[in-house]
Amino acid sequence: MRKKYELGKKSSPVLMKIGLFFGSFNPIHNGHLAIAKSIYNKGYFEQIWFVVSPNNPFKDKEELMNEQDRLNMVKLAIKDFLFLRASDVEFSLPIPSYTIDTLHKLEQQYPDCEFSIILGSDNMKDFYKWKNYEKILERYAIYIYPRNEKENHKYLEHPNIVFLEMPLIPVSATEIRNLLRQKESTKDFLPELVLQYLTSLNI
Repeated sequence: MRKKYELGKKSSPVLMKIGLFFGSFNPIHNGHLAIAKSIYNKGYFEQIWFVVSPNNPFKDKEELMNEQDRLNMVKLAIKDFLFLRASDVEFSLPIPSYTIDTLHKLEQQYPDCEFSIILGSDNMKDFYKWKNYEKILERYAIYIYPRNEKENHKYLEHPNIVFLEMPLIPVSATEIRNLLRQKESTKDFLPELVLQYLTSLNI
């Protein structure tokens, strides 16, 4: 049995362990959900929060759907999973979004939580470009899920980085957007409620 915690309570000296799954979620898809559920089942975290980034500094803003729509789709996709949560914390931070600023903001808001980062392995090749990346490596655990079986990383031996053994998820938001533009079926890749939402937007 997992221990239950209430956010904001000071009654327990044990910090609630939260995994922050950062992303544009443009849109959220079944692959994202499979990753989150697999990591949760490994027992590292009490909850996993999907942190929706309004404007990732490494992404093309022209490709991004409206941030509120992306957040709404995350909420629809995870509504049946009590251990998953959607976060709009970056919506109130300066654009573009920097992970170190998000972490500081969340620590202020939720002092009873211990935050770690969940990232795809493809993000690590440019990790040295992140704002205050050394401080992130020093202060936070980073859990890496595989995106390419041939990837090799210089952070392999870093004590704060955990490389997760998981199957590769053969789906990406870019591929799904291409299918949507071509008016081809995406029902195998998207939660039903997300597909309905996208249909209502005439994407």
